[in-house]
Amino acid sequence: MLGEHIDFTSDPEESDGGEGTPEPVSEVEQLRMELEESKNRTLRALADLENYRTRVSRQMAEERKYASIDLMRELLPVWDNIGRALEAVADTHNLESLVEGVQMVHMQFLEVLKKHHCEKIEAMFQMFDPNIHASVSQIPCSEHPPNTVIEEVQVGFRLFDRVVRPSQVVLARSES
Repeated sequence: MLGEHIDFTSDPEESDGGEGTPEPVSEVEQLRMELEESKNRTLRALADLENYRTRVSRQMAEERKYASIDLMRELLPVWDNIGRALEAVADTHNLESLVEGVQMVHMQFLEVLKKHHCEKIEAMFQMFDPNIHASVSQIPCSEHPPNTVIEEVQVGFRLFDRVVRPSQVVLARSES
């Protein structure tokens, strides 16, 4: 046994001769592995989040694209009725019947707008409000106070609380 190196630092009972025993992983190496695993989980989570954002963005774009489909479905019968009214005028020259038919279509159209929360802005004899009215002219008038709407040139509409189109109005002004 001369010349043989004997290792006194290891316990002979724990060793099976060095065959198949994994070397113990140092604490630093263990922490490196855990850090790498955490980095991978974080990258996967970020990729999943980005995929989710992309999917939601695509879905929202799709929903916006077709958001008015219900409105279109309700407007098509109005379009049909306008066509019928035009056909009726061609067949009969009964003006009274035509006016009645157009009035019915007009009311149907307003009902569709109202159902979708788009309503007329009441302007006549109201005080001028630049948030909902657009003044196109002023006329001297002693019957109404200055800045009162005395004529509506074009009806305005509001969708919920937003103005879709302001009312174009003529205002009263003092006669001086």
